[in-house]
Amino acid sequence: MAEKKYESKDIVVLDGLDAVRLRPGMYIGTTSSRGYHHILWEIVDNAIDEISNGFGDTIRIVLNKDGSATVEDNGRGIPVDMHPTLKKSGVEVVYTTLHAGGKFNNENYKFSGGLHGVGASVTNALSRWCKVVVNKGGKQYMVEFHSFEDAKGKIHSGIPVAPLKMVGTSKTSGTQVSFLPDDRVFGKQEFSFETIIRRARELAFLNKGLRIVVTDERISQTEEFHYEGGIRDYVSYLVEGKNALFKTPMYFVAESKIVDLEVSFVSTDSYTENTFSYVNNIPTTEGGMHEIGFKSAFTKVFNDYARANNFLKEKEPNLLGEDFREGLVTIVNVKMSNVQFEGQTKTKLGNPEARTEVEALSIQKLGELLADKKNATYAEIIINKAKQAAKVRLAAKKAKELTRAKNNAENFNLVGKLAASTSRDKQKSELFIVEGDSAGGSAKQGRDRKYQAILPLRGKPLNAEKKRVDQVLANEEIRTIISALETGFGEDFDLSSLRYNKVIILSDADVDGFHIRAILCTFFYRYMRQLITDGHLFVGLPPLYKVYKKDYEKYVYSDAELANAVASAGKGYMIQRYKGLGEMNPEQLWETTMAPESRTLVQVTIEDAAQAEKMITTWMGDDIDARKAYIGQHANFDRVDTFMRDYKKVD
Repeated sequence: MAEKKYESKDIVVLDGLDAVRLRPGMYIGTTSSRGYHHILWEIVDNAIDEISNGFGDTIRIVLNKDGSATVEDNGRGIPVDMHPTLKKSGVEVVYTTLHAGGKFNNENYKFSGGLHGVGASVTNALSRWCKVVVNKGGKQYMVEFHSFEDAKGKIHSGIPVAPLKMVGTSKTSGTQVSFLPDDRVFGKQEFSFETIIRRARELAFLNKGLRIVVTDERISQTEEFHYEGGIRDYVSYLVEGKNALFKTPMYFVAESKIVDLEVSFVSTDSYTENTFSYVNNIPTTEGGMHEIGFKSAFTKVFNDYARANNFLKEKEPNLLGEDFREGLVTIVNVKMSNVQFEGQTKTKLGNPEARTEVEALSIQKLGELLADKKNATYAEIIINKAKQAAKVRLAAKKAKELTRAKNNAENFNLVGKLAASTSRDKQKSELFIVEGDSAGGSAKQGRDRKYQAILPLRGKPLNAEKKRVDQVLANEEIRTIISALETGFGEDFDLSSLRYNKVIILSDADVDGFHIRAILCTFFYRYMRQLITDGHLFVGLPPLYKVYKKDYEKYVYSDAELANAVASAGKGYMIQRYKGLGEMNPEQLWETTMAPESRTLVQVTIEDAAQAEKMITTWMGDDIDARKAYIGQHANFDRVDTFMRDYKKVD
């Protein structure tokens, strides 16, 4: 075969925004719903950056009836004068040039979530049309961009219809951006009002005094968010449904030449720690240097206080950070320049100087809080709870050591329970956690023994939301899961030891089955959260019905599909309703629920850590009234597959 020549003429140069159009995933991660909303957040973030730096106080988001969105702020307005080298207006530069913006130095924006100058231009590139109106200096300016297809079928992205022009006068300042996401990129999608108001609420909490108004003209609904208490109000919101041990969250604010720091926290009677951190309004779900700095300071200050006030005797060891943080709900909100995020997803702060600065500022401010006698009761509550947590921790440690010894490296109590897979290839191996011995038996017979392991559950596991760690560890069903995964749990969790690439919850499609899913997801969220964040936890969907006759057979997974299956079957069909997995023989269970080529799996994800915490508390906590209110507002009793709406189908 002759070698194909590779010459300079073969090198393709993408003009303008064509690179975004060709590889949208490089810029927005995905063209799914998350990416669809991402191009809205790029415009909202620009408005937030204006307000975070002291310019303006209101953002309005409108979801228009034609599917477009409008974002308006009352900031300074994008520059409209001519760029000295590009010879076009600042607005056109921002919306048509990648890596162009005012955030590469600290002269106009001290803090910014957008550091690469691609936000506005990416939104323009991935839209059918984009219209920008700027009110500035008593005048109003407007420019429109369109993405069009030429005679050869090539799409030209974000092209100005005409240069920026003055269209009138204005007594206000700010920027209004309207755009229609391009269905040639995203397919048939629409903006989610619920998704947008969740993020709007979060931004309003993080920016004290900011007002965000979200209007959905498709359903004539408006929500407004404005919190003078800022993150202190945020903490109060997050602990609704929990039993807070003091009425008002503690709060401090501090700043240095490197960071502006804002922290609020409250102690609850729950058994797990919840710290939510942000940098320049971006959720850092994996934490980072700012979290480490605060936690180190918190441990030091409270240990010092405990010794100085005789809560800890001379011979007693210091309490651990995890002891002090048990039941604590904390917001750590940092604003800083020259941010270095680890990874493209911006979920972990990597700046080492942030740890030093946050730790020093937190030691100072926490010390001042505890020196105030009005806070003595709060300090006593936290320290006494930490001492009790330490006792439980030591008891749990002994229990774990005993468990390891009794189970011979955590395997003994799996005898007769776990049907292990024969392959040691972790990437291909799967663990099915199956409701009931009957279904477990069918799954064991129908599985691919090489790669699929089966762990039947005998009864419902413990609700980890309502129990101490030692009580959780004492539950036999939970212990078998921990043993089967080989990762440890809680503070000892080690994802690198995970025996299976996919952990699949398989339960009946009824109320009890849903409850088991919720209980298991709660346990994994509380004690093996990385299993979820790294994409290893799934829910298997068994069929609800089988529609069949002599020459026709169709498995149906939702009520919505049933009518279509019946219509396809024609006259003389029969319907079998599967009330449980145990009703299916091994071959049926394999074909419908376990075979990789024909099954439906749903990946369990955490899109919003703070919202996930709120939902776990509502669904699985002690506040029955809050749970009833949520069900009454959100449940759709006409659909069996309601729980699917917040999940992502993966195969």
